[in-house]
Amino acid sequence: MINLQRFYSYINLSFKKLKRREFVKKATLSSFAMLLGAEIIFGAKLPKDYTPLALEGVDPFAMFNKNKGMTVLNDKPWNVEPKVHLLNDNVTPNASMFIRNNGLLPEALDASNWTLTIDGESVSKQKTYTLAELKSKFKQYTYQLTIECAGNGRNEFDPPAKGNQWTLGAVHCASWTGIRLKDLLNDVGIKSNAVYIGFHAVDEHLSKDPKKEPISRGCPMSKAMQDETLLAFKMNGKDIPMVHGFPLRLVAGGWPASVSGKWVNRISIRNKVHDGTKMIGAYKVPSKPVAPGEKVKEEEMRIIESMPVKSIITSPKTGAILAGKSVIINGHAWAGELEVSKMEYSIDFGSTWNSCALKKPANRLAWQHFSATVKLPSSGYYEIWAKATDSNGIAQPMLLPGWNPKGYLNNACHRIAVKVK
Repeated sequence: MINLQRFYSYINLSFKKLKRREFVKKATLSSFAMLLGAEIIFGAKLPKDYTPLALEGVDPFAMFNKNKGMTVLNDKPWNVEPKVHLLNDNVTPNASMFIRNNGLLPEALDASNWTLTIDGESVSKQKTYTLAELKSKFKQYTYQLTIECAGNGRNEFDPPAKGNQWTLGAVHCASWTGIRLKDLLNDVGIKSNAVYIGFHAVDEHLSKDPKKEPISRGCPMSKAMQDETLLAFKMNGKDIPMVHGFPLRLVAGGWPASVSGKWVNRISIRNKVHDGTKMIGAYKVPSKPVAPGEKVKEEEMRIIESMPVKSIITSPKTGAILAGKSVIINGHAWAGELEVSKMEYSIDFGSTWNSCALKKPANRLAWQHFSATVKLPSSGYYEIWAKATDSNGIAQPMLLPGWNPKGYLNNACHRIAVKVK
């Protein structure tokens, strides 16, 4: 598969040296094939100065309105991550939100004709609503909700775990507006044997096989019926951007992002744990500690639910060179279904810890903002470590937590490097 980061670097460098026409003239069929990752059939018949369509203006940052400082991890499907310092806003703007997809982006989305069907073994009667009906019939709510990819921090695992090598930017806390899922389910009528919900969406499987779903996950009824679990149609006061689930998506804050299905057009109420795509073999961790590299059977894994306590320093940017011997640090902390009760920092590799000022969340399941003025005793190199403690008294580990085959739930202390002149 084409390495997209190298591809864009190569293209940008080439265009700095050459105009597009000059670049095309000097490009050979072999170099085109290298960039495309495939042989160009009938390549010898390419018209003079013609640029293959696949190489024309593919710019995910413009296409998705993202900050150009973000990192493209994959293009099929699109997975894009911000650097941690780009997450400094209290409410995450679209420009800095990570993108996590499992399939191909849907095309020709029409909100005016959008419908949502509620079905399944444990629904009293199948029912379909238009998007307009959802907006008019049910009370709307707005919450700031933390959504984090379960694999955030995967790149630190050793042995390496398969999957997108997220650093620590696969988290955001935007403002979401929609209706409570529980209000909709109560309107439909749910049987007493309901156990789980499972979502279905219109994104396309990578194979383009219409019989396959890229992802179809869900959550227990207890999570589905929480006040903050939304069917959302606005993000930060505007229509949800297409890449983030327009025109309708689930938002289940505090749980893995894979529970918050995008482009949702059907929700099944199940009388058992949902068995859709990626409910088996993914988004699970061992039920008990395992040795690094150990193989774990499916029956010995458990589904990830509430995310662990975690924090990031968003300012200053790691690598900062400071003119003075003090610096103000800012960041965010979150703890799944819980609150963060204490926030600390260390400048001596975790030997001693000092308190940060910690704000209460805007609402339940929103991340919390912290700050501190850090005094640095002399010129030289420092690492500033951040450690959050949740309301149950559980603190972030200073080093990587227990290894697991998929590289999930890395909540080790975030560290930034700074130098004092």
